[in-house]
Amino acid sequence: MTPLKRLLAATDLSAPARHAVERAALVARAAGARLDVVHVTDALSRLDELQRLLGDVPADLVERVRQETELPLTALAGMVRGRYGVGVATHVVDKALLAGIEETAAQVDADLLVLGARGSSTLRRMVLGSTAARLVSRIDRPQLVVKRMPVTDYRRVLVPVDFSAASLPSLHLARMVAPGALFVLMHAYEAPFEGKLWMAGVEPQYIGEYRRRARAEAEDRMASLAVSAGLPPAATATVLVHGSAAQRILEQEDEMDCDLVVAGRQGQNRVEDMLLGSVTRRLLADAEADVLVLP
Repeated sequence: MTPLKRLLAATDLSAPARHAVERAALVARAAGARLDVVHVTDALSRLDELQRLLGDVPADLVERVRQETELPLTALAGMVRGRYGVGVATHVVDKALLAGIEETAAQVDADLLVLGARGSSTLRRMVLGSTAARLVSRIDRPQLVVKRMPVTDYRRVLVPVDFSAASLPSLHLARMVAPGALFVLMHAYEAPFEGKLWMAGVEPQYIGEYRRRARAEAEDRMASLAVSAGLPPAATATVLVHGSAAQRILEQEDEMDCDLVVAGRQGQNRVEDMLLGSVTRRLLADAEADVLVLP
């Protein structure tokens, strides 16, 4: 399990987007990682375009635009250093939003990209709109989407598992992001071909037995997964529920009062959900907790 060494938080400098920077600082402090903060803007490019159209632009205007971009970011970094005791490097990137984040993530070799789910309309569309699939597909790095104002380290993490190859890496990453939390391993199971059995008129007691066997198998695999991940029993809970994954995850998030939910970009349904799975899309849109998305 490779430790987190460097985090990159993207901010548009709005108040809600600062929550992502503060959450990134908490995670960086717990992991002993470095923190970079990037603000992507096209202000200087627009100024160049204005200069092309109108001729000379006063030099002091260029400097004012640069300072209006850099000073709030510098102040934010100073607040983070003072409040959380972590080192912060800042980056102002004059590019389109997606390209700027992608370039900076590659430049600093970020182990985790942290984004705010709310902020300016552009950033909100990036996380929750059509650009989200492009971001996940283009940036092959774990991403933490912050929805809440951080108060303390994560306390309770919901880790849905489907027993695919992505399940164990999900647990490893969650432990690095929330090392002191209680981990709730959850599996939403459905007996294979159960719907067809009902349609075929199979007796309910036989379907019930079929479902019980599916649950028993899931219990065994869940216990094995927890052991493989090295989860201490005192910090682990398991939940098995019958039904559709997305809805059951949202229900358990609320019932277990989780402040972080882990989602994989792909699991067993790789062909169906090539870029960003339907469950992950639902969690990004509807979960109250922060969402940790695996590549």
